[in-house]
Amino acid sequence: MPLQSTLSGKKSSSVQAESTQWDGKTFEQLRQECLQKGVLFEDPDFPAADSSLFFSQTIPVQIQWKRPKEICENPKFIVGGADRTDICQGQLGDCWLLAAIASLTLKKDAMARVVPPDQDFDHNYAGIFHFQFWQHNKWLDVVVDDRLPTVRNRLIMLHSASNDEFWSALLEKAYAKLNGSYESLKGGSTMEAMEDFTGGVGEIYETKSAPENLFSIMKKALDRGSMMGCSIDITSSAESEAKTTTGLVKGHAYSITGMEELQFRGQTVKLIRVRNPWGQVEWNGAWSDNSREWDYIDKKEKDRILQNSLEDGEFWMEFEDFKKNYDKVEICNMTPDALDDDTKRHWAVSVFEGNWIRGSTAGGCRNYIDTFWTNPQFRLQLEDADDDDDDVCSVVIALMQKNRRKLRKEGLDLETIGFAVYEAPDDETQVEKDFFRYHPSKARSRTYINMREVSERFTLPPGKYLLVPTTYQPHQEADFIIRIFSEKKADAIELGSNVDADLPDPPMPTAPEEETDEEKSLRRLFDQLAGDDKAISVRELQQMLNGVLSRRKEIKFDGLSLSTCHSIINLMDVDNTGMIEFQEFKVFWEKMKNWIMLFLAFDTDRSGKMSSYELRSALKAAGMQLNNQLLQLVGLRFADDTFNIDFDDYLTCIVRLENMFRVFQAMDKFKRGRVKMNMMQNFSSCFSFSCCR
Repeated sequence: MPLQSTLSGKKSSSVQAESTQWDGKTFEQLRQECLQKGVLFEDPDFPAADSSLFFSQTIPVQIQWKRPKEICENPKFIVGGADRTDICQGQLGDCWLLAAIASLTLKKDAMARVVPPDQDFDHNYAGIFHFQFWQHNKWLDVVVDDRLPTVRNRLIMLHSASNDEFWSALLEKAYAKLNGSYESLKGGSTMEAMEDFTGGVGEIYETKSAPENLFSIMKKALDRGSMMGCSIDITSSAESEAKTTTGLVKGHAYSITGMEELQFRGQTVKLIRVRNPWGQVEWNGAWSDNSREWDYIDKKEKDRILQNSLEDGEFWMEFEDFKKNYDKVEICNMTPDALDDDTKRHWAVSVFEGNWIRGSTAGGCRNYIDTFWTNPQFRLQLEDADDDDDDVCSVVIALMQKNRRKLRKEGLDLETIGFAVYEAPDDETQVEKDFFRYHPSKARSRTYINMREVSERFTLPPGKYLLVPTTYQPHQEADFIIRIFSEKKADAIELGSNVDADLPDPPMPTAPEEETDEEKSLRRLFDQLAGDDKAISVRELQQMLNGVLSRRKEIKFDGLSLSTCHSIINLMDVDNTGMIEFQEFKVFWEKMKNWIMLFLAFDTDRSGKMSSYELRSALKAAGMQLNNQLLQLVGLRFADDTFNIDFDDYLTCIVRLENMFRVFQAMDKFKRGRVKMNMMQNFSSCFSFSCCR
């Protein structure tokens, strides 16, 4: 079952954050240890070393890691309250993060959560600080020492405009630690950091195709404490951070910090305040800091709005100019309440975690119909309509891929992701290929995009729905988390999550006098190999099966391995002699013929191999059902580099699975030949699944 809870704008500070240190010690425990020993904290998890800075390049200058007390005489954690002017970009291309931090300073409750106030350079100073971030539906407490990278005694990363203030530099260091290194923070979406600061829900608007009431939507977002950012698209990497003639920077992340409506020459003018995290380089058009438009505004009103504005990277512009110049607005809401109405709701949320694994559950988007159905599937039941509308249910679906920044050092980056929603059939098992051939989606993400999260808001009639999250291309691996928000509590389950088997009792072998011609032929070959003991060993079984199967032209294979034959004897050897007699072999042969027919049905191109993505269907036809985790393990163990399984591995797999299910059936707690339990641990240990072949 998924995690289910209610979200209604409650303070997130009531949720306990988990320690991320390798030894599990909390910030307070580590600080007290240092105070008792009279030493300053040195973080073993994120050392003052080049590896914490970069993973793909060498550092061209001599970096010195210094504590604030080595940089200035009287360092302060926060001077005069944390605000957006404390954020000046350093040498790192993480303007997206800085834009989010600037927005964070406008929301005091969220700021106090991310930057706990119980720390400074005076009382109980021990060289250790801590910050809290939301990651994949839980809050994490990240501790860092206060050694910061400098060149010539100046901070080279994020810093405050005040030389004696260090909260923002330490916050950036903690976020770099969370993601593996400073370099991992290069390039990103403001939304990503805003969600990590709040656990909120993201929405993106394209200014050129936005609703007519975009200004009111954004103003309502600010009034509700939402965080907002904006940016100008680029058409090539050469345009990145290129300055326009109007003073704006392309491919650069800005914060949105205010919105106003003014009377100007007898008309109402809509203004928006934007901040460049560089702390400089501003819009120079209408309503900029020194523009003549302000001369026509009442002095008291002008002073209130401009607040003695200086060249600090923050500026006002008319909203129509904003829409013409900026392309994208990112809004992180504290709750999923819609911004285009005044309704305040209590939201129920269901959370699922899953993954796409190549060869089993990484099926790609609907364009790849043969594998699309193998993606993880979730059924959502919307029973009760919204309070203010008897016909529809409000739903927000947010799909997020996990840990991709941390994986950059391994050469991985964000996958292109999206999802589709269908009307669900009544069956609670994994929906198969033919359903998607003939049923169109009822809703879907607007696009597939390489962002950490894709979220969409829908209004759907009450009913049962099938949610399929995917990467765009098949065979792309990633872990993900899905959050499903609904105004009324909705039942949500992952399909195909049961481990189950319905295996018929093995048929009684025929009496010798009733044997068919095929069985008589097999008996003669068996007797030749068996000798006086009337039983054959594993090597003799291998010789016999390879001889018999090689005559069947429809089966293309290089012969059964000794490992496969061991598995067959383990299945059929009822008296535990390590050998099988002919009566046991006859029972096996009947099974074998059924398994051969199944293999040939899924070997569609007669190559002697079947797609590992079809294994779920093949096992289902054989009476066995595995959940996604077990299918992924089987795929890793038996599929080759092209996601195919040859006949020998297929036979090994199906024999071992039947053997394991038979063992469980024999236990008293399993009745009527049905196996219903989560057997991940049992299968993993008993089958010795691994990537090694």
